[in-house]
Amino acid sequence: MSYRGIVLDVDGTVVRGNDPIPGASEGLAAVEAAGLKRVFLSNNPTKLPSAYEARFAKAGFDVDAEEVFTAGTITTEYLAAEHSADRLFVIADPGVDRQLLAADLTLTEDPAAADAVVVSMDREFDYDSLCDAIVALDEPIPFIGTDPDMVIPQNGPNIPGTGAMLHAVEGVTGKEVDVVCGKPSEFARQTVLDYLDLPAEDCLVVGDRLDTDIKLGSEAGMTTVLVRTGVTDDQTLAESPINPDYVLDSLAGMEAVLDGRVD
Repeated sequence: MSYRGIVLDVDGTVVRGNDPIPGASEGLAAVEAAGLKRVFLSNNPTKLPSAYEARFAKAGFDVDAEEVFTAGTITTEYLAAEHSADRLFVIADPGVDRQLLAADLTLTEDPAAADAVVVSMDREFDYDSLCDAIVALDEPIPFIGTDPDMVIPQNGPNIPGTGAMLHAVEGVTGKEVDVVCGKPSEFARQTVLDYLDLPAEDCLVVGDRLDTDIKLGSEAGMTTVLVRTGVTDDQTLAESPINPDYVLDSLAGMEAVLDGRVD
C-alpha cells in the first residue's frame, strides 16, 4: 500500500509534556523520508496551534502551527458556524475562552442566560461549576463538549481531561452531551482530510487511543496504527471492539509500516 498522508496524535504518541517520546524522532523521520503530507491532531483543547509549535520545538521537532489542529480549534469552528448568535455559557480553562472570544463568539457568565453550554477541560472545575451547569441546562438548550478524553498523558501521573468534566455534568443534570467536536467526530475527520486534501484511503492515522485516534481513522476509512506509548495497555487492546490495522511499540516502527514490512 502506498500512502500519501498521515494524521498524527500528539500527547502519548509524539510527546509527553515537552519531552519527546522514545522512537518519535525515528518515526517522524520515516514519515518525512516517505514524502507523506502530515497533520497533527490533538484532543487537548486548551492551547492554540502556535503553542504546539513552541512545544514541539522544545522537544526537538520542527512543526509549523499550520500543521496542527486541536479539539479547541475544531470546536471554535463548529460554534462559529452553528452558534454564532448564541450566548455561550462555558465551563473551561481560560485558554478555551480566549479561542472563542477571538472568533467573536459571545460568552455569558450567567448560566440562566445561556443559549448553549460548552464544557471542556477545566483545572478549576468544582462544586460551583456543577451548580451552574444545573441552572444552564435546566432548559433544553444545546450541550457541547470539546472532546471525550478522560485523561491527558503527562510526565508523571496523567491528568483529568474534558471527559471527566462532561461525565460529571451529565451526571448531575441528567442531560447527555449533544455534540462532541474533537476526535473521533465527523468534524475532526473532515478537518484533517480537508487539510491533507487526500482521500481517506490514502492516509494513515497514528495514535495511542483506541476510542479516539483509531476510531477516527477506522470510521473514515484510513489505515490505523496504534502505538503503545500512551494510555492503551494490552488488556484494553484485547477487550476493545476497535481493532487497529497495526500495533507498534512506538513511532520507531513507522518505517516498517511504510515499507510494507509489517503484517
